[in-house]
Amino acid sequence: MHTKPRSAALRTLGVLATVATAAVTLAGCSSSGDDASGKTVITLAGPNQWNNEAGTFGKPWEDLIARFEKAEPDIEVKTTVLPIASFSDTLSTQLSAGTAPELIFAQAPHTPEQIVSLDKYLAEPNPFVKGNTKWQDIFNPATFGDANRNVKGKLEFIPFNLVTAGLFYNEDALKKAGVTAPVESIGDLTKACTKLSDAGYSGLAMDNGSLGTGWTSETILNNLLAKYFDAWNKYDTAGNPGTADESLSQKSLARAVLTGELDATKTPEVAEAAKLLKDVYDNCATKNWSGTAASATFVGGQEFLAGKAATAWGTSFASTNLSDVKWGWSTMPFPTVTKDDTSLASGDGARFGASAGGTSYMIPATTKGKKLDAAVKFLQYVSSPEGGTQWIKDTDAIPATTGTEPSKAVANLTTGDWAKPSQIGVSALISKAEAGKNLWDGYLLGTKTLDQQLTFLESVWKDAAHEGVQAAGWTEDWTKN
Repeated sequence: MHTKPRSAALRTLGVLATVATAAVTLAGCSSSGDDASGKTVITLAGPNQWNNEAGTFGKPWEDLIARFEKAEPDIEVKTTVLPIASFSDTLSTQLSAGTAPELIFAQAPHTPEQIVSLDKYLAEPNPFVKGNTKWQDIFNPATFGDANRNVKGKLEFIPFNLVTAGLFYNEDALKKAGVTAPVESIGDLTKACTKLSDAGYSGLAMDNGSLGTGWTSETILNNLLAKYFDAWNKYDTAGNPGTADESLSQKSLARAVLTGELDATKTPEVAEAAKLLKDVYDNCATKNWSGTAASATFVGGQEFLAGKAATAWGTSFASTNLSDVKWGWSTMPFPTVTKDDTSLASGDGARFGASAGGTSYMIPATTKGKKLDAAVKFLQYVSSPEGGTQWIKDTDAIPATTGTEPSKAVANLTTGDWAKPSQIGVSALISKAEAGKNLWDGYLLGTKTLDQQLTFLESVWKDAAHEGVQAAGWTEDWTKN
C-alpha cells in the first residue's frame, strides 16, 4: 500500500474499536521482557499485502522469519495481520497509547517523536552483510536515502522492497474486445472500456477502498500539474533552500499550498483532474464499486481474479496471486493525459516511479532494551542478501538494495516515463484526520458537486500542510498563512 502506497477503506467505529482493542491487547502481552524460554520476543504488525488470509502473510514471510530465527536463536518474531481497511487507525491508536508492538507498518500516521530514528544504526555496519562498514551503503541511494527523510530530517523506516503500481490486464479479455495494449491516453481508455463492456467485462476493477481512487487521481493530478514543478521547487529534501531533483520535497509542497500557488479551488488543473477521474469511473469502473470491499491483492481483486474485469490496479508484488488464473496476463502503465484529452495537459508522460514504501517497517519509540536491539536486527537481516534475496524472489518484488535482481513479471512498470518518480506528490497532502480514507467517493457517487469536492480537497491539503509545518518546526513567513 503507497503506494506509497495509501491503503484503507472507509470503516465504522465499531469495526475499528474491535480491531484496535484486539491488537492493543496482543501488543501489550509481549511488550516487555523475555518469554519463558528466555528468548526476546518481538511482534511485527501490519496489513496483509500478499493474500486474503486473516492470519498469515503467507509462506514467503513464514520462511523469512524461520531463517531469521535460525540465524538469531535467542529472538522470536511473531506477526499480527491487520485488516487492510483499518490498519492505519489501529497502529496510530497504539502509537498514541504507547502500546504499539516492536515493528509496525510505516504508513501508519505518526509524529517523528513516536518513532525510533534509524540514522545511528544506518551509519554502522550491518552484521549480516560481510565486509559492510555502513548499513546505509547496501541500499540503492536513488530509492532510499535523503528523499525518504521525515520532516525532522531523520530516516525512520527500512524498506523491505520497492513498490510501483500499474494496470494488470487480462490478455484474453482485451483480445476478445479488440483492444490493443498498452492503452496510451485517457480518451483511449474510456473508448476501450466501452468495447470491453460490450464484450462482457468491466473495464477497470474497482472497490470502495482508497487505493483505486488514490492511485488514479494522483496519476492524473501529477500528470497535469507537472508543468509547475520548477516554479514550486524551492527546498531540497532536507528542507533547506534549494531544489529537489525529481519530486517536490514535503516543504516545497507545503509552501505551494500555503502560498496559494497550489489551490484546489483555483488551480485549473485540479478541477480538470477531477473531471477526468469521474470520466474514468463513469465509463470504466465496476458498476457497484462503492459496495465492493477492498482486497489485499488487486484493487477490485475478486472481480479481476475471477476474469470478470479486464484490468485492475495492482502493485509490483501482486503478480504472485495470478499463478492459478486460466488466462494470460500482462501489465501496462496507467494512460497519459494528452492534449487530445484536455488543453491543460502538460505534455509529459504519466509517471509513478518505484519507491521505498511498499513493504516498509519502523520501530515505535516505546521499544527499548533487548526488544529494540532485536527489532533492529530483524530489519538488518531483511535488508541483507542472506535474509532478503530469497524473500524478494518468492514475492516477485523489486529489491530496495543493490546486488539483487528484480522480478521480470512486471517489467512494463519499471521502464519509460512510468518508472520515473511523480513530480508533484499530492498524496503527501493527506491530513491525519483523513489518512487512509477515500477522499473522492462523494464526488464520484454524485453526492458532492465538483465545487464541494474541490473545497473539501483544499481543506485537506491545507490541514496537511499546517501539520507538516508544526511537526517540522518551519518558521518561514509563508508558514503563517
